[in-house]
Amino acid sequence: MAKRRFCWGKLLLGVVLGTLLFFLLVQVGFAIQVAYYSVFNPRITPVMQESLVQLRRERPDAQLQYQWVPYDQISDNLKRAVVAAEDSRFTQHFGVDWEAVQSAWEHNRELARRRAEAAAAGQAPPAGVMRGASTITQQTAKNLFLTNQRSYWRKGQELLIAWMMELIMSKERILELYLNVAEWGHGVFGAQAAARHHFQTDASQLSTRQAAQLAARLPNPRFYDERGVTRYLNARTNTLQARQRHAVIP
Repeated sequence: MAKRRFCWGKLLLGVVLGTLLFFLLVQVGFAIQVAYYSVFNPRITPVMQESLVQLRRERPDAQLQYQWVPYDQISDNLKRAVVAAEDSRFTQHFGVDWEAVQSAWEHNRELARRRAEAAAAGQAPPAGVMRGASTITQQTAKNLFLTNQRSYWRKGQELLIAWMMELIMSKERILELYLNVAEWGHGVFGAQAAARHHFQTDASQLSTRQAAQLAARLPNPRFYDERGVTRYLNARTNTLQARQRHAVIP
């Protein structure tokens, strides 16, 4: 009996060590990819592939709108608008903005409480939206290496890749990657494709207003691609246009 327990113990130890080794190998693989993308530009990302599959279900010959442009060929207006919209402390944090995480958690908890109270009283739910706290680095990690699928594993992996990116890449390179792989419409990826798709201009020529509207589209680009310019999008654009002057970019 003691021998059998010993064998089960060795088996369990082997499973644990094997799982740990696999996890470490996966992280080494991601680190190698991060080092590669610190120098070379991506041709396509998992999120792009996912979008292309969806497009080709409707139209077999569909193609993505995507063209890489260097950092210095993207308007500073767009850089500032995106930082103002998505990550105002981008140049200050190391991949994760813990202040933003705490603020979002407190806001979401309070909003959830108010909604529960309104539902219990048979009243209309209060206005407001749940906040996210993903930094530009985290979003770049997701867009470049992972998918849009939501899970605790994906979020944890996203955090680890974000830290790798901050260790290996400059802030300028991270923002350059983000602006080139972010989705700005169904099948529309990167600043150049977004500028052409929405405003028939180049990424280098975007005005403050155009840049603010593109930044406002980021949380839900496919929705606005279908619905067009809504009242909320206009209001958000106005807010971001006013904030641009205060945004710090690398």
